Amino acid sequence: MTTTLIESSSIESLLGKEAEDLLTYKAKVSQNLLHLPGPDFVDRIWINSDRNPQVLRNLQLLYSTGRLANTGYLSILPVDQGIEHSAGASFAPNPIYFDPENIVRLAIAAGCNAVATTLGVLGIVSRKYAHKIPFIAKINHNELLTFPNQFDQVLFADVEQAWNLGAAAVGATIYFGSDQSTRQIQEISKAFKRAHELGMATILWCYLRNNAFKQDKDYHLAADLTGQANHLGVTIEADIIKQKLPENNNGYGAVAKASGKSYGKTDERVYTELTTDHPIDLTRYQVLNCYSGRVGLINSGGATGKNDFAEAIRTAVINKRAGGSGLISGRKTFQRPFEEGVKLFHTIQDVYLSPDVTIA
Repeated sequence: MTTTLIESSSIESLLGKEAEDLLTYKAKVSQNLLHLPGPDFVDRIWINSDRNPQVLRNLQLLYSTGRLANTGYLSILPVDQGIEHSAGASFAPNPIYFDPENIVRLAIAAGCNAVATTLGVLGIVSRKYAHKIPFIAKINHNELLTFPNQFDQVLFADVEQAWNLGAAAVGATIYFGSDQSTRQIQEISKAFKRAHELGMATILWCYLRNNAFKQDKDYHLAADLTGQANHLGVTIEADIIKQKLPENNNGYGAVAKASGKSYGKTDERVYTELTTDHPIDLTRYQVLNCYSGRVGLINSGGATGKNDFAEAIRTAVINKRAGGSGLISGRKTFQRPFEEGVKLFHTIQDVYLSPDVTIA
């Protein structure tokens, strides 16, 4: 196993006043209910599934690459923000990333398990890099040039194109809760079926989009709503789920109260027996909804800010201790000088390599 570059004391220092709580907290739901990451994850979880041998090979490739190789954890560089947020907003902070090759170079230098980005980025450098790091081809996007903007994920590529450029996996986003979600579910379910037929793994960004979710808090980040989005994602056979770290709970109740109408279905025990307001418990509920961890949960790193290293460490600690499978970190890494981006990735990866950061 790769040795860590960061000491446990440094992890504690970056966590600040939350260090003791986050590193020693005992989760409300026992880890005994979970299928936890480990070196044998593909053999233990996927060998009895309906995934064909080529999918198993590509899943193993994802889990066997980079500094986290053969740990059961994933560290992925995602760069689809050039479409999702505009190229200017994404790459002006560091213009070298207008050149797609530097995106792939960062993932390799940082020891990532894979790079997830657009058909265009991967296609223009595929012959040079497809055999050097696993490609995850993102096949749908929400573009911001249309005015007024429409929050809708539409297909920019098909699965065959991803296969032709040598991708090990395809990625897609569904905006669960949006007016277009039914169509998106149908599109991506068909795409994932085809990807599995061709031997590629599947990764789903399970995001929420509905103005009704913004009440006294932003319940796009509610554990119960994001957990259900995860459960919908594994239902269409996503092999890995990407989700934002939860920050609150009982989105069902908040929407019902604000609208004066019943909304969705839940159970009081979700809030009294399965969760608390602790971030590790909220994230564990997300893991539970990923078939109790059989499908790996990777949380997103979020936007860049003033305390990126501390925020990234915090997210990694919460994800790992909750039973998650890793982090997918974009803007925090590529919107800074190249070597700093590499260092931030290594800092995140060290959390997963550290024996002192245990499962809660």
